[in-house]
Amino acid sequence: MKIRLAILDADQEYLNRIVTVFGTRYSEKFELYSFTDQELCMSSLKSAKIDILVADSVFDVSTLALPSNCSFAYFVNSTEIESYRGEAAICKFQKADLIYKMILSIYAEKIQGITGLKMKDDRCKLIAFGAAGGGSGASTMAAACALHYTRNRKRVLYLNLERFGASDVFFSAGGQFDMSDVIFALKEQKANFPLKLESCVRQDPRGVYFYARPKVALDMMELSAEEINHLLSELKLGGSYDYIIVDTDFNIDRDHIDIYRGMHGIVIVADGTEIGNQKTLSMLQALAMKEENAEVPIMKRMSYLYNQFSNKSSLALPSVEIRNLGGIPRYEHATTQQILEQVAEKAIFDEILTEAV
Repeated sequence: MKIRLAILDADQEYLNRIVTVFGTRYSEKFELYSFTDQELCMSSLKSAKIDILVADSVFDVSTLALPSNCSFAYFVNSTEIESYRGEAAICKFQKADLIYKMILSIYAEKIQGITGLKMKDDRCKLIAFGAAGGGSGASTMAAACALHYTRNRKRVLYLNLERFGASDVFFSAGGQFDMSDVIFALKEQKANFPLKLESCVRQDPRGVYFYARPKVALDMMELSAEEINHLLSELKLGGSYDYIIVDTDFNIDRDHIDIYRGMHGIVIVADGTEIGNQKTLSMLQALAMKEENAEVPIMKRMSYLYNQFSNKSSLALPSVEIRNLGGIPRYEHATTQQILEQVAEKAIFDEILTEAV
């Protein structure tokens, strides 16, 4: 099912441009209607069953005259304008993908239920990254993995679920929505949640999709295991991604184990220090005890890799039951982005799912 989008703008040149762009990039999502005449536009809304109308601010549109199921927004000339005449506002002079996401978000706010929107087969692979202790670089490895798969022509979402994580350290892109908007929509439990997910996601220039860090760090702490599983399920079923790389605070309590059971691969990052190795061993031993009678064991899908490993100062873990993927060397005096670019070139990430595929 396509969303019927009508655009009313007196500028024929601009109208032609946006219709061409939307028709090329989002033809699977929208059925487009364009108008320069307000009277003709308004008379066509009901017969064409328009779902959302976006009109230039030069027009004075009475929302009372709109069909009850028709969403509405004004096109304005500045990103600083959030509303116009009491209605939602979208800056017309910005990137097409930002306009698209604003339109999608406004439409999602209106509807109460929708079916048939891009519900593809569940072919998406989920890979979680974590560590037994902080400071091992698990987030950097997760981000590098996302970039690695993207470079191999895959559609990848980097999903940071850490309590105090920040996707923006690794990836950047313009947009007005962030993880707080996702959490708010998730807790509302409305049927339009898949559309909200799509309207909030951003795409780094290198191709990785991500959600910007929440406005308030405490928002992440409000997520329950059930809500996280719902979020991951919606992202998988949406059919938009080949891989979802989940960056998480690794824990083996009941809630986290429930989340890990849905993963196709779980990577534990160790730093080769004596303390780091001991924490990793203790965590694996505790997990093995919990897994003794588990119907869906997760250790079979686990592997580990070393980060910042040095043959001179780092120590290898003694024999453990999970697979060793290898190590990433230490990069001296390098920035986060330089490290990310270097690590993303490693073939080590191609081995994560070799036994699961």
